[in-house]
Amino acid sequence: MSAPGVLSFTQQGWEQVLAKVKWALVYLDAACAESLHWGCGSTRLLEAVGGPACHLREFEPAAVGGGAEQPKAVFVLSCLLKGRTVETLRDIICRSHFQYCVVVTAVNHAVHLTANHVPAAAAAELEGQPVFEQLEEKLCEWMGNMNYTAEVLHVPLLLAPVAPHLALTPAFASLFPLLPQDVHLLNSARPDKRRLGSLTEVDATTLPPELLLQIRCLVSGLSSLCEHLGVREECFAVGSLSRIIAADLANYGPAKNRRKTATGRASVVFVDRSLDLTGAVGHHGDNLVEKIISVLPQLPGHTNDVMVNMVELTALQNEEKNQSMVAPGCLAQSNDPAARALWEALLSTKHKEAVMEVRRHLVEAASRENLPIKMSMGRATPGQLMSYIQLFKNNIKALVNHCGLLQLGLATVQTLKHPQTAKWDNFLAFERLLLQSIGESTMSVVLNQLLPMIKPLDQRTNDDYSPEELLILLIYIYSVSGEFTVDKNLGEAEEKVKKALAQVFCEESELSPLLQKITGCDSSIKLTFHKSKITADELFASLRDIAGARNLMKQFKSVYVPGNHTHQVSRPHPSDHPLLILFVVGGVTVSEAKMIKDLVPSLQPGTQVIVLSTRLLKPLNIPELLFATDRLHPDLGF
Repeated sequence: MSAPGVLSFTQQGWEQVLAKVKWALVYLDAACAESLHWGCGSTRLLEAVGGPACHLREFEPAAVGGGAEQPKAVFVLSCLLKGRTVETLRDIICRSHFQYCVVVTAVNHAVHLTANHVPAAAAAELEGQPVFEQLEEKLCEWMGNMNYTAEVLHVPLLLAPVAPHLALTPAFASLFPLLPQDVHLLNSARPDKRRLGSLTEVDATTLPPELLLQIRCLVSGLSSLCEHLGVREECFAVGSLSRIIAADLANYGPAKNRRKTATGRASVVFVDRSLDLTGAVGHHGDNLVEKIISVLPQLPGHTNDVMVNMVELTALQNEEKNQSMVAPGCLAQSNDPAARALWEALLSTKHKEAVMEVRRHLVEAASRENLPIKMSMGRATPGQLMSYIQLFKNNIKALVNHCGLLQLGLATVQTLKHPQTAKWDNFLAFERLLLQSIGESTMSVVLNQLLPMIKPLDQRTNDDYSPEELLILLIYIYSVSGEFTVDKNLGEAEEKVKKALAQVFCEESELSPLLQKITGCDSSIKLTFHKSKITADELFASLRDIAGARNLMKQFKSVYVPGNHTHQVSRPHPSDHPLLILFVVGGVTVSEAKMIKDLVPSLQPGTQVIVLSTRLLKPLNIPELLFATDRLHPDLGF
């Protein structure tokens, strides 16, 4: 048995669920489906259900109920059992013929008491789990017979384990650190209370209740992870939201007893992503997986996986209409040890080595299956990889044996051939030029360099930057520069860029989903220049917030050393605990996770490191999280 880690924590949770699902209809919400997807795979769940039919359904108000021949249901949910979630449960059960219902929640009972405004002192006196017990009664009522069986239980299905050293929290994918403008919103929501001067003054007592509850749900899961790892954790934080999360974990009531008996020690360091957005929107991470998740379409309902077009392995023509007929492949290969080994290698190698590694695995698999492979040395090209993949096409046994590897191989080929991948190098070249300029000249000079690249739709070629890509470059510029002097020249340069951007937004033939959210308009026809200019002004207010994000820090004021390559945010001095858990609030990139995994043992030999984060980032996620997400009021469904 290997040492406990993020994978064993997730699998142990799912084993508890699998023990309940025999012959059941299983309803999953998106975050739990993602945890299953990376932790043990849907085939494992289908095997546990048994029977010839597929009994998995998405948990949503319109979900199909159970017929007369389906008396048992299991609901697996990542959220609090309250509000819309309970209404959806009621609706599904009332239109079904269930006689046995199990509801699994990833949030423990103590947090349900907090959500129902039970004071901590009163909660400590309570016997049993009254919130869960009351819901069990309701379930029987909705099934139509109080003698039917209902069970509500907590299983900490917090993580989607992407690798042994890296896990994500799908239910918290939109959690993002606060910016200075959020302080103004907090002040306007509490006119009768003392005004907050800056983010340093924001604490748990000043946050909106829904954000506090969301943090408490996250803390509940992290506490369960520490329990599984058998550690007493010491909490550290860099950044204002991280400070609130770290304090909540340190003071979390249910954790006090387990800490008394824990034999291991760990440092848990929370870091606000907003302190360094350069690493998130930059293109300097020389990693194949980063490119794959940036250019291939997202797997529906998922935040961290992509769709791989599998039509090449069928007899169908690779045309648009056929792509939706064949189920997509993906990156998560939790049931295939060989594919998982390749995936972990891709996460921790540079781009060129990763492509060679894909080729090596394809060659070995083809040789094992006695397929007629033509060996060739030198650079691995997409055409060459594709010719190896095609060998498996007409051999059903070989196809089944190596299905996971072929999905990763096709993901690689489709990424290498994708027009956006060629653009990746353009971004990188421009970012290097910017770094040079930022080191040598003022911010206004840098913005004036960007100005000619802001082109309306009718003047753009494929090599030019789209509106979203311009936002990525602006975030890069403002995050990497940090504090700067605001003068007349800067005001004028910003004004020119704002007007050019506003014009570009107006002239789009159709607005992308991101631009719709940012402008508040669902079509370009409704977007006037005046409205567009107001949007541009708001974007620049956020950009200035980003530039000032490190002002309050004493030590790590810069992510960039002039005349040097970019540096990501350093971490606080680690204590001498053998396990370091680094939690990046707001997302982490693949190359950052690799850097941390390699760096920590070199600085502190013998230290094991686990990187946790809210999501795996691609550059386009950041404009969404910054400009189109209500950071203060997450939707908890009530």
